[in-house]
Amino acid sequence: MAGFVRQESFMADLIKIEPGGISLGHGAPLVLISGPCVIEDYETTYRIGAALKEMAAKIGMPLIFKASYDKANRTSIQSYRGPGLEDGLKILAKIKRELGLPVLSDVHRIGEIAAAAEVLDVIQIPAFLCRQTDVIVEIARAAKPVNIKKGQFLAPWDITNVVEKIESTGNHRVLLTERGSMFGYNNLVVDFRSIAIMQKTGYPVIFDATHSVQLPGGAGSSSAGQREYAPLLARAAVAAGADGVFIEVHHDPDRALCDGPNSLKLDTLYDLLLQLQSISRVMGR
Repeated sequence: MAGFVRQESFMADLIKIEPGGISLGHGAPLVLISGPCVIEDYETTYRIGAALKEMAAKIGMPLIFKASYDKANRTSIQSYRGPGLEDGLKILAKIKRELGLPVLSDVHRIGEIAAAAEVLDVIQIPAFLCRQTDVIVEIARAAKPVNIKKGQFLAPWDITNVVEKIESTGNHRVLLTERGSMFGYNNLVVDFRSIAIMQKTGYPVIFDATHSVQLPGGAGSSSAGQREYAPLLARAAVAAGADGVFIEVHHDPDRALCDGPNSLKLDTLYDLLLQLQSISRVMGR
């Protein structure tokens, strides 16, 4: 931890996300990144996006819509991965156009970056790829805001090395996401000090409440989860100073095709958002 020192004092400008003119960091309002884990079909994705937009608008919380077009890191070869790059990006482009929301999705391969950058407003680097230098650099070169998920195996102070890979391309539009650390087998634990530690990079830190309660591989051929603890962790993260929260939702999580055990039920989200906003305001945001 003593080695966590940047070469020079640096404080990023407010990170701007379009459409919507969303600002992140430096005391800007708490931002919500939310949506289903994976695109199941257009109708389900639109239904969730429209509900999220209505909730966020009602309380004035900036929203970035998230859904994966391909989950290349599923536990089993038989697990549903999504509609794929071409069809998935078409759905995200339509959601973006019809709902007027910025969209975020994760990219797993260098060959996907150009097509993804034409649609996505934020490109996400999955936790398992946060050490893959070539992928990180090529995504950063797309000149889009980059959300890098800190790997479950990475110390929070080590994120500075990942940040420097992105900055090497001249891209300073960076979001960092905390999603828990491995705690033995099939379990994660959250060290809330990591939010403040990662903010020392000068960039905003997002807390991923739903993946932090995931039990990786806990169901044998898929991950299990403890969604009942996600609201607790989200509240703690906002109190600890997180700049945003990442929450995966579904109208029927028990039937979701990916990460259902750790996703929140859509119709329970509004009350949680009110709580998070209240905590954020107490913290002076």
